[in-house]
Formats: sequence, C-alpha cells, structure tokens
Amino acid sequence: MLRITRGEESKLTSWYFEIDRGLLGLILALIVIGAITMITAGSAQAAKMGQPWFFFLKKAFPFYMLGLACLFGCSMMSKKSVIRLSIACLIFGLFGLLVTLVHPVVVKGSARWATLGGGISFMPADVLKPALIVLTAWFLNKMRTFYGSDIFFNKEAWRAKWLSWWPYVAIFCLCLLIFFKHPDIGNMILYFCVFCVMLFVAGLPWKLMPWFGGALGLLGAVAILTKAHVRGRFQHMFDVDRWSQAWYSINAIKHGGLFGSGSDAYVKDVLPESTNDFVYASIAEDWGVVGCLVLVTVLLLVLNKLIRHAIHARDDFVVYAIAGTAALFGGQVCFNLMTALHLVISKGMTLPFVSYGGVSLVTFCIIFGMVLALIREDAWNR
Repeated sequence: MLRITRGEESKLTSWYFEIDRGLLGLILALIVIGAITMITAGSAQAAKMGQPWFFFLKKAFPFYMLGLACLFGCSMMSKKSVIRLSIACLIFGLFGLLVTLVHPVVVKGSARWATLGGGISFMPADVLKPALIVLTAWFLNKMRTFYGSDIFFNKEAWRAKWLSWWPYVAIFCLCLLIFFKHPDIGNMILYFCVFCVMLFVAGLPWKLMPWFGGALGLLGAVAILTKAHVRGRFQHMFDVDRWSQAWYSINAIKHGGLFGSGSDAYVKDVLPESTNDFVYASIAEDWGVVGCLVLVTVLLLVLNKLIRHAIHARDDFVVYAIAGTAALFGGQVCFNLMTALHLVISKGMTLPFVSYGGVSLVTFCIIFGMVLALIREDAWNR
C-alpha cells in the first residue's frame, strides 16, 4: 500500500500535506455525483435520440479528464501563476465575447455561444469567470496598496490612470453590455452580484446596497421590456404550461418521493435538459428527498469551507478571491436549484460540477484549483 510520509521531500509531498483535502474531497464527490447522473439521466436522453446509453458519458469523458487535470494542476500553482492564468482566461474570454458579436452561435434564442475547432461550442462568459474572480481580487488588493483603505471615495483612485477604477469599470461594463445584447441575463445578474459581494468585502459601505439592488432591478426591467426572449420566459413564471420544462421538472421532483422512484422513474425521460439546467429534478426523481439532501449538504459544505477560509486568510488578495468564489459558486447553485423548482425563470445556468457541460466543468475545476492553490500558499506563509 502506497503511503506518503511527511519526511519525504518532493513537490507532491508538500502539495499533499498543504492542500485542503477536505475541500478537494467535496469537489471530487460532486464530480462523481455528476458522472452518475450522466449515466442515469443521460441514458434516457440518449435513447430518445436513438443513441447508445453511454452517448453523453462518452462526450463528457474528455472534459472530465481535462477538468481533473486542471483541478489538480492549478492547485499546485503559485500565486503568480494563478494571476497569469487568469490573464490568459481574460484575453481568451474577451476575444470569445467579441466573436459572439460578429459570428454568434444562437442556441434557444440566445447568441451567447462561440465555437472552437472541431465544432466544440462554449460560452465565453464561462471562460471569463476565473478572470472575474482572481483579477478583481488582484485589482482590489492593488488599489488598497496604492490608495489606502478608502479606495471607493478617494478622488485619486478615480483619476485617469492605468491603476484606477476607470479601466476596470470599462472592461466590466463592456462584458455586461455584451451579456445584455445576447441576451444572457443570467450571467449578467451573476457577474453583477459577484462583483458587488467582492466590493462589499473590500470595504464598500453596506448602506449603498439598496442602490446596487436598484441598479440590478432596473437592468432586469429593461431586459424584460426590450428582449422578447426574456419577456416570454418571465411571463411563463406565473403560468406553468402543461408539458413545459418547468411542469416536467416539478413533476419529476414530486414523483421521486422520499427515497426515489428507482426503476419506475420516467418523468426525466421526457424532461428536456435533464442532464443540464434541470439536473436537480433528475436527481430528485432517481434518489428522492434523501438523495437531494445529500447533494445539497455537499454543496453547503463546499460553501462553508470557502467562507471559513475567507474569514481566516491573512492575505487580502486571498480573502477577496475566496469570497468571490463563494459568491460565484453559491449564486450559480441557487440559480440552478431555483430554476428546477420554478422559483425563477430558466437562465440556462449549470449546477457546478454536476450538470452536463464540458466547458462549464473545466472552468469550475480551474477556479477551485486556483482557490486551493491560494489557500495552500496563504496557510504556508502564516
């Protein structure tokens, strides 16, 4: 039996003893849950398409391998390497966003997709998420270093310089405007909320929260009034059409009962997006309330781990990065679960590590690999 001892001197040994193995184990547990769901719900979807039962699993397998490689590889990085990788994600993501303006791939009324070689479609908004977290944390930390603790009302911080609010706000608002044009209202709201959380953690007064909430509400109202695609989904929020995705999702959750339907599960067979947007409904029908509680518990434990690390981190950069990751992860989990329960309009947002979606899985593996690396380095420097 292979055993690693503390006395061994190697990079792998140092990584093994310094990494948060609890958080890593929870992430791997979510990936395993996603793979199992890919088999149970994906086989039913594949049968409808006339494909073998392993069709979706076969498509997802390369992304699982790439995601795991990114998770472990990024967790071994230094802080400088994490920042460099985030800059690469920013460049590639912004390029992808600009491509969607001139040569978009339209899926279900939204032009938020771009294509890679080999016909692989991806959302640039997903690729930008590591950059949003890490570079915003780096930016806030640098601003506090140059301008002191008051970076929001200091006039010097608002002057036209390379390190000031204007370059950052310009890039961030450009991304939000492109999201709005697609329309990709879900990611627009998610990005805005994560940005607000990181600002408040960095010291923005809480009394300004109503203004940010009002700005978010105004963006949503404009989207409903000007985007027919969004308006249609909003109207369906108050009237669940029979045979709609929301109707199937609610019935799949009801059919699961306490311990799941087992071989009698059938609603997920006809539920569109049963491995993606509505994966929670598939899990509810297969595993019941007990299975859903296990899943939600694991998700909450991940969030709890992140919050605890953010509270105890010594480096402000690490605090901001972990807080942003917690906001991103928690926000996306809430959006996905509330969509399955028909508490919000469908936004096409995956359940992290669980939903079928190759680029989304790889992106979250990169983000959490980076966070594990930052936690490890911060703990080592204490």
